[in-house]
Amino acid sequence: MAEGTTLLLAALDALPDNRLAEDCALPGWSGKHLVAHVALNAEALMNLATWARTGVETPMYSSPTQRDTDIATQAGLPVPELRDRVVETAVALDASLAGLTEQQWHQAIRTRQGREVTGEEIPWMRAREVMVHAVDLNAAVGFDDLPGDFLESLIADIAGKRAGAGLELVATDRDVRWTVAGDTKTEVSGTVAGLAAYLAGRETSDIGRPAPELDAWL
Repeated sequence: MAEGTTLLLAALDALPDNRLAEDCALPGWSGKHLVAHVALNAEALMNLATWARTGVETPMYSSPTQRDTDIATQAGLPVPELRDRVVETAVALDASLAGLTEQQWHQAIRTRQGREVTGEEIPWMRAREVMVHAVDLNAAVGFDDLPGDFLESLIADIAGKRAGAGLELVATDRDVRWTVAGDTKTEVSGTVAGLAAYLAGRETSDIGRPAPELDAWL
């Protein structure tokens, strides 16, 4: 989580203000939308930390509509304010998690998608967010710049969420493979970075073709 935050902030620092007004790698979003989302995600995960600490149900977002509205609204903020918000919310999330006790880490909570997990899942959720979105900023960070152990964990995570796709994922740069459940199996080979990008729905040239088109995973 800390490593991903450092990577994201470095990528953000490398982008001039005017570049953030341009499209990022996510369809329909500018860099400002992405930065607003990352800051709001930290606040949403603080809600889960509150849930873990108190045992009182505290959802990440009040509703999907409100989440989208907040992103659109905050994307209209001046770029310097957005940059500050990303840092401030990341620091606040760190402090919120640091205060959890061992018992609170094991408190049952629910993700935005409705999965029941425990507080222990929060750091992974944030690591996934900041690592992948560091790439989405289009700031010369690629999936092959992300830590190898993170990429393998990301593939395993997404493979579990894409059950039904029927894939056999074969890494060409490591002796490892993953199976995505399904009635039939299509083999897709590529680097670990390429397979992670493919499963996450990002463009990549680091896998063999053809590979089945995948819909959204989060």
